[in-house]
Amino acid sequence: MPAIQPPSKVLVSGANGYIAMWVIRDLLEHGYSIRGTVRSTKKGEYVKKYFAGYGVKLEIVVVEDITKEGAFDEAVKGVDAIAHIASPVYMPGDMVEPALKGTTGMLRSALQFGHTHSQSIKRIVYTSSAAAIPGEMNRPAVFTEEDWNFQVVDLLKEQGENASDVTKYRASKTLAEQGAWSFVKEHQHEISWDMTALNPTYVFGPSIHEVTDPTSLNFSAKLFYDRVADSTKSDEVEEQLLINTFFTWVDVRDLAVAHRRALEVQEAGAERIIISAGPWRWQDFMDTANLLDPPPQLSKPLPKGLPGTVSQHACMYDFDNTKSQRILGMKYRSMVEMTRDTFADYEARGW
Repeated sequence: MPAIQPPSKVLVSGANGYIAMWVIRDLLEHGYSIRGTVRSTKKGEYVKKYFAGYGVKLEIVVVEDITKEGAFDEAVKGVDAIAHIASPVYMPGDMVEPALKGTTGMLRSALQFGHTHSQSIKRIVYTSSAAAIPGEMNRPAVFTEEDWNFQVVDLLKEQGENASDVTKYRASKTLAEQGAWSFVKEHQHEISWDMTALNPTYVFGPSIHEVTDPTSLNFSAKLFYDRVADSTKSDEVEEQLLINTFFTWVDVRDLAVAHRRALEVQEAGAERIIISAGPWRWQDFMDTANLLDPPPQLSKPLPKGLPGTVSQHACMYDFDNTKSQRILGMKYRSMVEMTRDTFADYEARGW
């Protein structure tokens, strides 16, 4: 029996974000109703306009500060499941406390207000990150859901405010997910729901959230544009970074499917699941873009990089995605499909 199924109502936090917009679209297309949270009425206007065709199946509520005590108390009432996606992204300053408070705050609200006489929350899908999995490596390795990035937490404790933004970001993801699992364990006899954590790697692909120009893309999507579509920015990429395999990636649309299936599939409950399509290097994406037929019609020439070069080592941070295939039935889009559709998005925006 599914954890939930249409026409269940799903609470999606951070509804106007890059990932959340695709999650909402996928859920609506499959017959679900959505209550989305945004930080202001203005941020919700675009979401409502984009999904106007779904009428009353989409409801937008304002949660100004997700770190505030009781922030989600009203939002969780009357929903069947939650996709908790809102979290601080890569940015300067303290990321740990907002990520931790926002996550445990949602769970606490679900515990206290997520059930009535006729309805209760059955599943919470928490969007964590692959950043919570691997520590620093000096040799290639393949990581699984059993791995945790405790190394970066120790580094943050050691360096404090002097820690880099990358360290703060990765530590925030590790500590927030750890906090979520600890909360579930502590309250296991009180909660009506179970939790699934998804750990996506770098997320690329077309955008449907509100974007005015390339500078307003979210962190990973902007990184892709700067490296693969903008020759003026890509020239700054170091040769080693260009030709060596760096990390792994996933199409944002596949990540949306993973959220829906994690809500639906009973066996996904209490699981931590890596969402990854496989390794990448910037040169692979550049080569793919330059081989598109017809070629993209952008305002700037495409970066070429160093075509024909071979990576000098295996991926330092590879991830085993077999669990996502086994439990969620994931079949990932190819690099060609993601690149083609992303560049079609750029063309449609006149970039």
